[in-house]
Amino acid sequence: MKATKRPIQAVATWVRRQPPKIKAFLAVVSGMAALVFLRFVVHDHDNLFVAAEAVHAIGISVLIYKLMKERTCAGLSLKSQELTAIFLAVRLYCSFVMEYDIHTLLDTATLVTTLWVIYMIRFKLRSSYMEDKDNFPIYYVAVPCALLSFVIHPTTVHNIINRIAWAFCVYLEAVSVLPQLRVMQNTKIVEPFTAHYVFALGVARFLSCAHWVLQVLDTRGRLLTALGYGLWPSMVLLSEIVQTFILADFCYYYVKSLVGGQLVLRLPSGVV
Repeated sequence: MKATKRPIQAVATWVRRQPPKIKAFLAVVSGMAALVFLRFVVHDHDNLFVAAEAVHAIGISVLIYKLMKERTCAGLSLKSQELTAIFLAVRLYCSFVMEYDIHTLLDTATLVTTLWVIYMIRFKLRSSYMEDKDNFPIYYVAVPCALLSFVIHPTTVHNIINRIAWAFCVYLEAVSVLPQLRVMQNTKIVEPFTAHYVFALGVARFLSCAHWVLQVLDTRGRLLTALGYGLWPSMVLLSEIVQTFILADFCYYYVKSLVGGQLVLRLPSGVV
């Protein structure tokens, strides 16, 4: 077992010693390599979006297991869960009035479980909630997303309110994890179930981003014109990329900790 770990640990040590610009370059190269791999392995790239939603659901299931088994919500951000519930609710509204499909059912299930997590944190496990650590103001992300959605939104034939709502949920989803990252930044130690949940979010975000990027490549850019004109198509892709990079650093340390056999993830200063 040790023999198989040594090369991985050697690579991790080498990467850790590199300057930030080299690390960023390696992250971009790794992401591009993963995209190439997915393009040739997954024939129907729509399945990547379904996989992203499934991984998100798995992450929520991990939270439910944590809350039911350990009876504590320590390390979890109530504000991140509330932001998640908001963008899911708005996206469900848009799905019902604009394009009802299988994703509507998946979002409904995720919203219900997210609301249950919020209920547990707010009422059943309130005594273990780290309110002083969960100090990222929601309006820091909600207000800019709302303002941006008024300026840049789809240019389809749908009602203007529905188009603005659609843009709002896309932008809010991209930054909804920031309060959770702030909690982990404040505590510096992330217990296993919370780490599993945030890693699942990172994987889900990457799969969703890969779905959009590969769809654009497959259609040779026609997908962007189908989304409308102006800045909106570019903002959709940018939102997906932002979501992925927000969690990329955490996912690196998560994998490193997992390879090293550590059950508790310890984050160095300035990671999230």
